[in-house]
Amino acid sequence: MGAYMNTELRDRYAIVGVGQSRLGEVPGSTALSLMMEAAVSAMADAGIEKGGIDGIICRGPDDMYGFHQQVGQLLGTNVGFSTTLDNGGASQILSIILAISAIEAGMCNTVLCGYARDAWSRTHSSEEARMSQRASGAAQSLHARDIYSSESFGLFGAPAMHALGARRHMDLYGTTKDQLGAVAVAFREHARRNPLAQMHAKQLTLEDYRAGRPIVEPFNLFDCSLRSDAAGAVIVTSLDKATDFRKAPVRIRGFGTHNNLSGWFHQENMTNTAAIQSSKKAYSMAGLGPSDIDVFEVYDCFTYMALVQLEDYGFCQKGEGGPYVESGALRLGGALPTNTAGGQLSEGHAEGMLQIVEAARQVRRDYGPDRQVENAEVALVSGHGGNTVCHSSLILACG
Repeated sequence: MGAYMNTELRDRYAIVGVGQSRLGEVPGSTALSLMMEAAVSAMADAGIEKGGIDGIICRGPDDMYGFHQQVGQLLGTNVGFSTTLDNGGASQILSIILAISAIEAGMCNTVLCGYARDAWSRTHSSEEARMSQRASGAAQSLHARDIYSSESFGLFGAPAMHALGARRHMDLYGTTKDQLGAVAVAFREHARRNPLAQMHAKQLTLEDYRAGRPIVEPFNLFDCSLRSDAAGAVIVTSLDKATDFRKAPVRIRGFGTHNNLSGWFHQENMTNTAAIQSSKKAYSMAGLGPSDIDVFEVYDCFTYMALVQLEDYGFCQKGEGGPYVESGALRLGGALPTNTAGGQLSEGHAEGMLQIVEAARQVRRDYGPDRQVENAEVALVSGHGGNTVCHSSLILACG
């Protein structure tokens, strides 16, 4: 595990500002306009102007070339280091890891990290776009690049890929549909407490979940994350500079990455994800373990991915994720409050960026009693993506 085993970077860097855009259905928005909303919000939260930013690491829709360049142009700023990442849902935590690396190398001091998508607006721009997305799970502009699809064999999009993993887990360990439903219901309960969530107004019971429109066996509508217009942003700098900002710093205690590039279908990668190795690196760097985590912001592109990561991060044994979620552990007041803003299943799908924002707010204790995890000191965030095989982990602690 190399450098991840040491503690040299523990608590030397911090998130000093967080922000987000409007979420859900934002007609007329673009990924860039949403990114600007989130960036301006994060800078206001930190109490800095654009001149205080000298690094930009971000990601936008997969078909937007040089997204970081367009973000910098709209901000009207020059920076010492910038790039756009391309690691799927693992990219957003990776942007923070890369920001730390760039600061360590002396290339910049204060970095804006962010992600934005206009998925709802894109797929509702015309009837053709809407039907194309419904058939494959991907916007029409991405069909040529869709790494998930083998159309000749009837395999279309991310839902089918992840559904195969869910079915494998069910066959191996007896996981049930209602246990997947327990994930969806818990996260919707949290979104109902979040006035900015895309699904804030819509209650979801287990009965509602069971009645959901089938997507691909064993998934129905409520097993799948939302199609959202959404953006989030955080500002990263060294802890010794963090006193220059408005809010208390959120210390970066540990991080890790791992990538099962052998493929989703290779050996047991569908049920033993790269979160296993990634989490061990993050725990080792932080000097912590699963029992030290107060709140978990998990990458929930599908209910199954939330369930299997609970196992892979060590919160329960392999194969016991179903009973664990069914116990109520994920709810506020449960053993492990998880996706406390609603997650990608109910808050809005920003490929894990909103999970980082929410984790920082929880350990800063920004909320009232209806949303705040009591005595939250340590938060864990996961990111999963690419061809379903790349993973990243982040551990944050209060300042």
